Amino acid sequence: MKYFFVGLRNFVIRMAYKGLFKRVFFLIDPETMHDMALLCGRFWGVNFLTKAVVRLFFDYRNPEILGQTVAGIKFYNPIGLAAGFDKDGLLTDVLPYMGFGFEEIGSVTGNPCQGNPKPRLWRLKKSKSLLVYFGLKSRGCEEVSQRLKGRDFKYPLGISIAKTNSEETVEDDNGIRDYVKAYKAFVDAGVGDYFTVNISCPNAFGGEPFTDPERLEKLLTAIRAIPSQKPVFIKMPSDLSFDEVDDLIAVARRHKIMGFVCTNLTKDRSNPCIKDSGFPDKGGMSGKVVQQLSDDLIAYIYKKTKGEFVIIGCGGVFTAEDAYKKIRLGASLIQLITGMIYEGPQAISDINLGLVRLLKRDGFTNISQAVGADNRD
Repeated sequence: MKYFFVGLRNFVIRMAYKGLFKRVFFLIDPETMHDMALLCGRFWGVNFLTKAVVRLFFDYRNPEILGQTVAGIKFYNPIGLAAGFDKDGLLTDVLPYMGFGFEEIGSVTGNPCQGNPKPRLWRLKKSKSLLVYFGLKSRGCEEVSQRLKGRDFKYPLGISIAKTNSEETVEDDNGIRDYVKAYKAFVDAGVGDYFTVNISCPNAFGGEPFTDPERLEKLLTAIRAIPSQKPVFIKMPSDLSFDEVDDLIAVARRHKIMGFVCTNLTKDRSNPCIKDSGFPDKGGMSGKVVQQLSDDLIAYIYKKTKGEFVIIGCGGVFTAEDAYKKIRLGASLIQLITGMIYEGPQAISDINLGLVRLLKRDGFTNISQAVGADNRD
């Protein structure tokens, strides 16, 4: 009965979003709309009454089937908000009531950064994607870590860290110091259930230097010198060859990295999933354009390492079927942003509801049983 009413509720919200609200929202500049969404989210997280309303309209919970322990952390469902939306950790009070099982804030940089000049966000509507050129906009690790210090979060909180987007951090040693500054700020503040080292932002000064194995070795050595028991992940680029991925896996193994977020944005303009034209050459693309790249990398890493690493699947998740495919390929957890923007705020509970249906259909009693089911020897 609960399944029926949640499905009916979501259907009504989905029709209202796609039939009216999305049409209005998509007339507004994308970054302006993003800022408005942050303001709205902060309002709905102010007290128990507003949060109760959000939960009534958007939440769905089934921890018996969707709950699992991953990397020593308990998740009541596998769907999280990817880094890049809540850059400064402003929505931690409201997102648990929207149905999210976790969130990754950031990327947070060592120093405050305004990011790249505007415009820096575009919708590729035909491709169901976003073109992103923010350039690691961040209030900086000191402000964000101190504001979140001592807070009681209702779900696991991941912290994505990156080097400040500036000419000063192009030189490797300076870049490493910047990463370490961001990491240490959150470790010292006791904020974060896990950390993600973002080595793959395509929109920063100096490109992606730490996708080079020798440079990554130096970076992880410096990060691992900071005492912490929290699991560390690496956010992977989407456009590497599998040979290059093998090199990064070897470095990650030496430094006892917990796993990988697969994947970041793609800059490849020859991607066959691109159906739009006339957009800027700068920036990286999310959403459906990166979906197959993400799926392929998840499958490759899971099979190559025989499930040694935890994989967080990110890229092109719009439906429960999209999420389930990533899970069966080897992802234990799922992140999204673009799917929520195109499908509506009910998409999170839609996906969780659909996952329960798909798991039951395939005879699984818990989501952990489905991880890698299509990719085992």
